[in-house]
Amino acid sequence: MKQNTLKSPFTLQGKGLHTGLQIEATFNPAPAGTGIVFKRVDMDGEPTVDAIAENVVETQRGTVIASRVNKGVRVSTIEHALAALYAAGVDNCLIETNAPELPILDGSAVIFASEIEHVGLQEQEADRDFYIVKQRMVVEDEKTGAKIVMLPDEEFSADVMIDFDSQVLSNQFASIDGMSAFKEEIAACRTFVFVREVLPLVQAGLIKGGDLDNAIVIYDRPMAQEELDRIADLMGVEHKNTEQLGYLNNKPLMFKNEPARHKLLDLIGDLSLIGRPIKGRIIATRPGHTINTTLSKKIRQALRAQSVQAPVYNPDVEPLYDVNRIRHMLPHRFPMLMVDKVIEMGENYVVGVKSVSGNEPFFAGHFPDEPVMPGVLQVEAMAQVGGLLVLSKVDEPEKYSTYFMKIDNVKFRQKVVPGDTLIFHLSLLTPIRRGIAVMKGYAFVGEKVVSEAEFMAQIVKNK
Repeated sequence: MKQNTLKSPFTLQGKGLHTGLQIEATFNPAPAGTGIVFKRVDMDGEPTVDAIAENVVETQRGTVIASRVNKGVRVSTIEHALAALYAAGVDNCLIETNAPELPILDGSAVIFASEIEHVGLQEQEADRDFYIVKQRMVVEDEKTGAKIVMLPDEEFSADVMIDFDSQVLSNQFASIDGMSAFKEEIAACRTFVFVREVLPLVQAGLIKGGDLDNAIVIYDRPMAQEELDRIADLMGVEHKNTEQLGYLNNKPLMFKNEPARHKLLDLIGDLSLIGRPIKGRIIATRPGHTINTTLSKKIRQALRAQSVQAPVYNPDVEPLYDVNRIRHMLPHRFPMLMVDKVIEMGENYVVGVKSVSGNEPFFAGHFPDEPVMPGVLQVEAMAQVGGLLVLSKVDEPEKYSTYFMKIDNVKFRQKVVPGDTLIFHLSLLTPIRRGIAVMKGYAFVGEKVVSEAEFMAQIVKNK
């Protein structure tokens, strides 16, 4: 699967939820590998800040990111736009804004989603890099009772459960399987606030742009009419006569569980700060921006420790190339054929497997009392896997061979011993030109990188 950006720019205008400012935000196409980046065009030098979890600095009533390089460069209320971009499959986008937040619009993500759908997507050359959930991961907050569990799954899905001490809004549930239903079932669900929370928020200098058209307002505890009128005056909205508890909005609820669906929307936006689309199932209980971004930061920390994830290897799945097919394509034979099978291949990458047996001939001398696979042979096996990708692109591959021209940036991180299964991931760094392939390779045992290298090879037709 390839990365995507927007086919053309689009611009949205509206007031900011917290600042009350009139804001203009332009969503632009961006090159492959850019990610989602915000640019503050109202500031000197038009500084930027990446939409990644480690840049999150606040989570009160919205997600706020700030640059770690340029102090004072902040953008808030980004989660709705991020959710719409993520759901549409947009990997790269430059968002220009002339204020410290994005416009709240109608309090949901539907206008963002509609504009993205209107301009369409442009497929790019680079492959998408997924975050694949391979084992159960949990984050929880004992004070609030919030908890998020991530489980392995073939695609993205999420379940959200919310629970409030409220006569109007108590327990609700929402879920999504994949992103095909996002625009119809999730995008239009608005943010919500309890009337009892409004006064403290106003006194804190927040929700200056809040009104009954961009948020669901929930009246769940009786208050004097004079107090309600005072809150309305502070916010600059019309008075509401409330003789019974319920929702005060001009527009009725989109769904009975619209608040839970909005929490799911926020969760998607906050998890997009991982910087990669997710393959896994999310189960969130009482989620909020704080715990959502805590999970994103935890994953980003793991990704920084190891920049590339190990490929998924299921030995029960039939390989793309078995050893007989490999022998047909490669000239190598015992004891130098070092690939057992190929399990995955794309336009620019390949994944191969080598099971390291205690009977490998090199263990007899390397070393008799402590068998360790030589690093040079790991690189050789890596190159053979890469050679299969290159040779798959020519007719009659058995008539060609690949030869090393250069090896750079080789690193060995841990020993490979009998019983290990090596998983190799090779990808082209540049298109193949004039028979020259430049590749980056990783070798994994389990989830850990054991070696890596960059190399240049030449495809030569055999005489």
